[in-house]
Amino acid sequence: MSNEVNNESEVPRGNIAGFRQYLKYDLLSGFLVFLIALPLCLGISIASGYPPIAGIFTAIIGSLLTTCLSNSELTIKGPAAGLIVIAIGCVNEFGGPGDPDAYRAALAVGAAAAVLQILFGLFRAGILGEFFPISTVHGMLAAIGMIIVLKQIPFALGVIDGETGRAPSEAPLEMFRKIPEYIHEANPYIAMIGMVSLLIMFIWPWVGTKLQFLKRVPAPMVVLLVAVPMGIGFDLLHPHSYTLQNHEYQLSEQYLVDMPDRVFGMFDEITFPNFEVLTQLAAWKWVTMFFIIGSLESLLSAKAIDLLDPWKRKTNMDRDMIAVGCANLVTAGVGGLPMISEIVRSKANIDNGARTRFADMWHGVFLLLCVALIPTVLHRIPLAALAAMLVYTGYRLAHPTEFLHVYRIGKEQLAIFITTLVIVLVEDLLIGVAAGIVLKMIIHVANGVPLKSLFKPYIEVEEVDSSTSIIIARESAVFSNWIPFKRQIEDIGLVQKRNLIIDVSDTKLVDHSVMEKLEEMERDFEQEGLTFEVRGLGSLRPLADSPHAARKGGLAAMRRLTVVADAEIEQWLEEQFIERGATGFTSQPCSGAGRRELEGGFAATNSKARIEVVMPHHTCETILGFLRQDVLPLHNVTACVETVDVVRRDHFESPLVAVAEKEA
Repeated sequence: MSNEVNNESEVPRGNIAGFRQYLKYDLLSGFLVFLIALPLCLGISIASGYPPIAGIFTAIIGSLLTTCLSNSELTIKGPAAGLIVIAIGCVNEFGGPGDPDAYRAALAVGAAAAVLQILFGLFRAGILGEFFPISTVHGMLAAIGMIIVLKQIPFALGVIDGETGRAPSEAPLEMFRKIPEYIHEANPYIAMIGMVSLLIMFIWPWVGTKLQFLKRVPAPMVVLLVAVPMGIGFDLLHPHSYTLQNHEYQLSEQYLVDMPDRVFGMFDEITFPNFEVLTQLAAWKWVTMFFIIGSLESLLSAKAIDLLDPWKRKTNMDRDMIAVGCANLVTAGVGGLPMISEIVRSKANIDNGARTRFADMWHGVFLLLCVALIPTVLHRIPLAALAAMLVYTGYRLAHPTEFLHVYRIGKEQLAIFITTLVIVLVEDLLIGVAAGIVLKMIIHVANGVPLKSLFKPYIEVEEVDSSTSIIIARESAVFSNWIPFKRQIEDIGLVQKRNLIIDVSDTKLVDHSVMEKLEEMERDFEQEGLTFEVRGLGSLRPLADSPHAARKGGLAAMRRLTVVADAEIEQWLEEQFIERGATGFTSQPCSGAGRRELEGGFAATNSKARIEVVMPHHTCETILGFLRQDVLPLHNVTACVETVDVVRRDHFESPLVAVAEKEA
């Protein structure tokens, strides 16, 4: 696919001409995405406390409506795992899963949130998604991932109440404490389906890397190809019992997806919201959560997919938000879940060779045909298989490497990440996100950010020449004052088509969120054929080794390595230091005797050279490794290291090393 993309000079567009020209690509990708979406829509809907068909309604309506309303070419719209926690919380607020009144109340909440999303886009407020600090968002998503895993463990193990057909649902930490109890109560046949399905989800991506011809077969579809025959083998359609190790277990179709029992029966499942619930104050808490978290996730996903788009097409975020809001309003009106731009299916859409937004439409068409024409086949899907898919999805959201990644960006970012995660687990999403934001502001103030500049950027604009301007930032450039800062950048650069230089040398802090957003702006300017340069970062001290780490004003800590060696190897050592990242050195002749020489009875001093190098920590570690391995075993050399403060860090950083770190 990549070679074919690179050879196409014309940028694909989602218009009538594009529909005809790229039909074969979009149709194939739409079908492959449908194979992924079908089980995930069912699983997400069940996990959210909605009927299984609700997730299908969402994907169908989202794909058909947003294809017409949005200019996002490669995103797939549909239900997402990230909203499960809010959806099930809303349903539980008004009665719990299986209660028709709770379901209709949740639909009204979704409709109200959809109206806010439409207004959000109409008033061009899509930029508000830029406000939330990145570590807080990642902490929230990791917490959601953990909650999904905990909520799906009982389903995967077959721990379901025989009368209500419901799995246990308690506070996340309480469910974590009860995992041994769930394992003890597991239904062995159902647990076997769940464990085999989970194993496939983890192993299949690795199989695809070894056997390329299997790469396009999505893991969720492989799970269904295995789990459905297992369910048939265990005869889950008919109530019966079996005995294992002197214990009797029950099996029935309550372990299967509840679907319409006839062709076109899906239309009998249409349900209308109960708008009376919006008179209750509690409903507006969930409206707010659906609106904020759903909008934020959708905006972040759309931005991420724009970066992956082979043709670098840009989504109008306000227009996309209007499209998502309109689709959510219609979806809530017939009984569907809230939707967003979904990142996993969108990434699969790109990998499968989609060209335009019609791939999203085709995936919805295939879902409509499947659910309308063969619902009895879908009824044979075991709930344990869907739960396994969601456990894998939750694991991906809370992957252990996410913690390591945040730690490398800075210890303060890890503190924000973990604070958000823990409070989401203990309380709820809004309180957790608010706690992460407050902690980040406290850390900013502790790092010297004046209170007056937390929300207002202090900037000056100067004209360099007829095509270039410079924006000088004072005080701070942090997440909470980034929105007006970004508007200035866009108005001067992208609107007026001018090259821009951003000078941050006089700031007291440039935080991690702004560091990443400045990098995004650089890509935006490149797409418009303009230059975007950030100056002054070298005069600020990074709080970690990562290129995205926050930068603080003041002196920068460096390592000073002092080496005393025989004069004949002086030039060789200097060359080796430069090769390993040193930007310079100071050397001077000296004389003296070392311990070995004095012990040998040498009174005369020998000709020596004293070499000093100031460098960052990572360069110093590289050079020390070279000294230990290649120099000390062969030569009489002394070396010592001390920490020193320098005015400009960039004077001591090798450009080649900096570029390599940025690419990594």
